[in-house]
Amino acid sequence: MAKRALSRDEIEKLDSIWKSPGFVATLIAVAAAFGSWSMLLPVIPLAVLDNGGSDTLAGASTGIFMAATVLTQILTPAALRKFGYNPVMVFSAFMLGAPSLGYLLGMDAGVVLFFSALRGIGFGAITVAESALIAELVPVRFLGKGSGMLGVFIGLSQMIFLPMGLAIGRAASFDIVYGIATVIALVAALMCLRIPRLKAAAKSTPDTGEGAEVPQKPVATWRLVLIPALAVTSLSMSFGAVSSFLPAAVRELDPVTGAVIGGFMLSIAGASAMVFRYLSGVIADRRGKPGATMIPALIIGFLGVALMSLILYTEGSVWWLMLAAVFFGGGFGMVQNEALLSMFFRLPRSKVSEASAIWNISYDAGTGLGSFLLGAAAAQLAYHGAFGIGALIVLVGLALTLADRFTGRRRISERGNTAARLRQLPILRRTVRGARRGRGASRPEQVGEESSRRPQNPGWKHRESGEPDTRENG
Repeated sequence: MAKRALSRDEIEKLDSIWKSPGFVATLIAVAAAFGSWSMLLPVIPLAVLDNGGSDTLAGASTGIFMAATVLTQILTPAALRKFGYNPVMVFSAFMLGAPSLGYLLGMDAGVVLFFSALRGIGFGAITVAESALIAELVPVRFLGKGSGMLGVFIGLSQMIFLPMGLAIGRAASFDIVYGIATVIALVAALMCLRIPRLKAAAKSTPDTGEGAEVPQKPVATWRLVLIPALAVTSLSMSFGAVSSFLPAAVRELDPVTGAVIGGFMLSIAGASAMVFRYLSGVIADRRGKPGATMIPALIIGFLGVALMSLILYTEGSVWWLMLAAVFFGGGFGMVQNEALLSMFFRLPRSKVSEASAIWNISYDAGTGLGSFLLGAAAAQLAYHGAFGIGALIVLVGLALTLADRFTGRRRISERGNTAARLRQLPILRRTVRGARRGRGASRPEQVGEESSRRPQNPGWKHRESGEPDTRENG
């Protein structure tokens, strides 16, 4: 049975994330759902290749899955408001698992793409719901740790089930893997029944009553979350290639045990992501805001993908790929948490589900594009070429993040964020003033006050009006 949902005031009085009703059930449900997904993530492309399919079809199996995932994620915030977290997560876990049995019909293109798309619907809904639900269940001052702990459970699940699917597939058959993945997803559906019955917050509207402040024109949500979203996308594209083709690439270096070793390396990357994602959350909670580890994380992730490309190009020892997996996983894990927390930080609570959807769309769209586009690149440039392109994409994400950091340190939630920060650059400020004079503006727009004013949402360690101070020391 579902547990009673606490009010926001009751949640903020909790002194531990573990005392929040439904938090543990959410972690177990998400771990099971990601276990089902992880088992099949490298297995389906490998099964396609083993049955004579092309690299393009192998990549497309992940690509179509992620395409369905992204389309579902766009609609999930509205579903969470209308139906609530509990029914949406139960449905999504079922849809993630049951279609896995469809692969028993064979590895023809139509079969693979159809059932991958069905599974993507379930995965899209549960990924948006779980990230937003964590923000609803835990005290705001523990948001970094809560998100980090979610990453720990996801990472543990991937550590266990990524290599397990490959190992069982090689030792027995891929058909058994499909059955196990179905059962694990159904376990997730059962655990979702233990989640409190609550709905996502309705969209907020400005107060226009007597005595209210004159409402300011809100900034488009995309302006506030664009850079964190692109940072996630740049690394998730490489993850799409790594998850789909690393086992096959390692098998070329070691035909006997390469596929299993490749799965083990995916597990190492997952473990590294788990540890570093949690650490970045702890750092964010101590600082009261995210961002400290974003740029170092992108650099580490770039080094990991570049090292994979170099090792495959030189046909070096497969064991060097372990170091590359640690680098890539660690950087990716930190970027995941930093980007999600940045979106929560920049948007109001009424847009928690939108923040989760945008983050997941960035993650999954990148994974799908990476597996598809870099899969096509692998067909032309071999696996080392595909990973090399992936490293260059991470560099683009790093450059954009550095540019965003350079333009200023202040962020104003629901205010003229990106535009105001860019206008702080002298050359752009002069351009804006010239353009406004050309339109007959009486004076150039003043951005100094706006860009230096205190953010409306300055960090989750700052109390809201009337909220008791229950912050941890240190």
